[in-house]
Amino acid sequence: MKKFIPLLIVLLLVAIRLPAQTPKKALDHNAIAGWNRITETVISADGKWIVYKLQPWEGDTKAFLYNSKGEMLSEFDYAENLAISADSKTLVFKTVTPFEQLRELKRKKTKKDDMPGETLNIFKLEEKELLKYDNLLDYSLPREWGTYIAFQLKAVDTTATDIKTPDTSADDSKKLKKESSKNGYELKLLNLETNNILEWPFVKTYRFAKDSGKLVFVSTGDGDTFKPGLYLYDIEKGALDQLFETEGEIMNITMDDKGDTGVFIFKEDSKKDRYSIYRWRGNQPASMIVSDRSKGIPEGWLVSGNYTPQLSIKNDIIFFGTAPAKPEADTLRLEEEYPDVQIWHGTEGKLHTAQLYDKARDSRISYLAAWHDNSGEIVQLGSEDIPDISLINRGDSKYVLGLSNVAYELQSMWEGSPLHYDVYLIDLKTGKRELIKKDIRARVQASPAGKYLVWYSYPDASYYSYNISEKKEYRLTSPDKLALADELNDVPNYAGPYRPAGWLENDEAYLVNDRYDIWKLDPEARYSPVNMTVNGRESNTSYSYLAFDREQRYIDISKPLFLTGSNDQTRASYYYSWDASAKGTPKLLYGGEYSLSAPLKAKSANTVVFSKSTFETFPDLLLSDLKFRKEQKISNANPQQADYSWGTAELVSWISLDGMKLEGLLYKPENFDPGRKYPMIVNFYEKSSQGLYDYRMPELHRSTIDYHYYTSNGYVIFNPDVYYKEGYPGESAFNCVMPGITAIINMGFVDKDRIGAQGHSWGGYQVAYLATRTNLFAAIESGAPVVNMFSAYGGIRWGSGLNRSFQYEHTQSRIGATIWESPLRYLENSPLFTMDKVTTPILILHNDADGAVPWYQGIEYFIALRRLQKPVWMLNYTGEPHWPQEFKNKKDFQIRMAQFFDHFLKGKAMPLWMKEGIPVVEKEFKLGYELSEK
Repeated sequence: MKKFIPLLIVLLLVAIRLPAQTPKKALDHNAIAGWNRITETVISADGKWIVYKLQPWEGDTKAFLYNSKGEMLSEFDYAENLAISADSKTLVFKTVTPFEQLRELKRKKTKKDDMPGETLNIFKLEEKELLKYDNLLDYSLPREWGTYIAFQLKAVDTTATDIKTPDTSADDSKKLKKESSKNGYELKLLNLETNNILEWPFVKTYRFAKDSGKLVFVSTGDGDTFKPGLYLYDIEKGALDQLFETEGEIMNITMDDKGDTGVFIFKEDSKKDRYSIYRWRGNQPASMIVSDRSKGIPEGWLVSGNYTPQLSIKNDIIFFGTAPAKPEADTLRLEEEYPDVQIWHGTEGKLHTAQLYDKARDSRISYLAAWHDNSGEIVQLGSEDIPDISLINRGDSKYVLGLSNVAYELQSMWEGSPLHYDVYLIDLKTGKRELIKKDIRARVQASPAGKYLVWYSYPDASYYSYNISEKKEYRLTSPDKLALADELNDVPNYAGPYRPAGWLENDEAYLVNDRYDIWKLDPEARYSPVNMTVNGRESNTSYSYLAFDREQRYIDISKPLFLTGSNDQTRASYYYSWDASAKGTPKLLYGGEYSLSAPLKAKSANTVVFSKSTFETFPDLLLSDLKFRKEQKISNANPQQADYSWGTAELVSWISLDGMKLEGLLYKPENFDPGRKYPMIVNFYEKSSQGLYDYRMPELHRSTIDYHYYTSNGYVIFNPDVYYKEGYPGESAFNCVMPGITAIINMGFVDKDRIGAQGHSWGGYQVAYLATRTNLFAAIESGAPVVNMFSAYGGIRWGSGLNRSFQYEHTQSRIGATIWESPLRYLENSPLFTMDKVTTPILILHNDADGAVPWYQGIEYFIALRRLQKPVWMLNYTGEPHWPQEFKNKKDFQIRMAQFFDHFLKGKAMPLWMKEGIPVVEKEFKLGYELSEK
């Protein structure tokens, strides 16, 4: 034993000499404001370069450039709008005014025109050369080819760009034409290899062809040698051609991918909404193909200026918009003589408030028409009774698809979605309509190659197809053999399908998802559905097809495919490779007990960037390839996190009051001590336990508590899943949440006298309901809640103009009946009518511009508690919608909510705004954050 004594002495001496470890700080609201997010990530087509942007909630951005070896090459302050040229040789971004400098200029009330401009930065990746152009207006990079950039700058010294042009005044003097949004700005075309620049004056709009070196632009002309009109510049030939000379307005330009042909809308008279369609081929002048007087335009209709023309894939058909001519106002009637009245009609399809909300959109509505190149004929396709027209096979079909909900608009007021539709095939050459389906609750789509229509029918939870050429319908699935509807649906409405994977090439098969697996459907039902991933349900793994190319039209099974997977029980995430040409279990590549992002892949290389996270681990970027054997971390977004006390997340389970096994998430402070008694906040919405490994970005949230803030400040957080029974949403919340809280209390580390609850919108309703059923809670924050389902049923969602009745009959509110069919359900589920039972102090957040939950619900809540002389406070961020959006208001809300909970759950002193209030005459200069003396 003696031989160990010297060693023990040495260890003690070493321990004595070790510096004391700095205790970690509690997260505060200022620290959260500076928390970084990765808001832009770009990888070059060849996979050699990766650039990403860090952006705090408040402060300056910074971009970092890495190579495919994971080596950091450069960093750029104040960078935004990152892009890498298609040839992978150039990084382009803009830089903005530093945050503090901008604040100082605003303090000095600097005029907008005197504010510093943005800067265009062009960084050559191999040479590491940086070019800068100040006072940036905009820029554009070609999508598929990469040796040029086009951009425009604001002229600082306007005299430098002033050009003398004739004036029509009597003295025939000269006036100066200046760059402006009306006149346009100089367009610069920079060769990224040689740095040579071409310039054209007074350009209003411009765009590159997708696949070839062509640029079109519109100039108002310099009043001298450079004429106004539309121009085409062929970069390879170095040739500039004027396609159309005009001082009128050229708008809505479209061209094919190679820039060989294009079309635009022309408005000759700026004072009249009269339009015509022009087309050009090659470098030949554009010619008019459609006008209001063209044969085929319906009588009383005009060409629409609100629709951007489309070219068919073969460029042989031009699709454009038409619309009925707007009635002219009675010029003999004075404005003050016209009554300010709205006439709400009981049988009109769309509710009047929805009409008011949609007025701007509806006044711009266009109906599709087609101009045929081979005949010059115009065929009207869309109409007021069939407004929804979509192309089949990008216009290379005999038909277009027409959908109409017009006859069913009225009932959608109380049914909501899925909507009812009549389905038509409309002949492209004749305009003849063929009714395919009558009154189906499904959204019909065409297959990529245009052979089939396909839809999921909500009432019978089945997929159907329709062979367009053979005019034959097939039922592809039935729920008794293959369940494709959402298995967890708990609203009194039809369950929707899981998101399908997509079509195989040439419309060979359609891949759809059930809860776990991917199934192959034959579009003509010649064989039964085939389980392509085999073991998803058996292993509790939900597979999803991973499409790296978002523009792909079909799934190419001749190439290696990739899937993501998530385990329903463990919540772990995975990547898989998959051979879809043969039925088989996906091959596991990577994964574990964390949350994985969808990888970002280089277009022409196997390089990928992805992230993985847990509640404790920020989703920093990782660099790898498609084998995922090695990974390299290339970002460290928030190293300061190590300085703060954090927390942990775990899955917990319990039994509901009606016997269902439930799960939820429990968040504990760092260095959790099971022998302590912690305050706890219960926060929930519906179901959240699948987010076990979510990082939950620290944020000054608009509507909910920040989990990291509260765990860092010594709170436990409980987030239970809720399963609902039709007609009893409040009771369901009580049955699920309360035994969960009891289970946590029984673990021994939560102080049962210091438990709070917080929720917003639907969550706000549920915590308001719980407050009428239990005195367990020491404090509740309820944001934008419905407390009176009777009045809310007949209310309006002002953010859309829709009536709220569909919510109660069929969706989230889950009553499943009208107020006349089940009045007691509305009564029982309305907290307002049992508000006298409330003993909990309540903080309400409800804003006066709320477009989702009527503000009067918050007022009814506040007035009831005030009348009953219960402890209540209400926050109204004036002019804000369903939640605060301005950063200053979100920060204020988080500070006040934290002070509210700290007082009632931690025993801290009450802030002045809670103790005394803030009178209206003082609110411009008094916040009341100061804590009062106890």
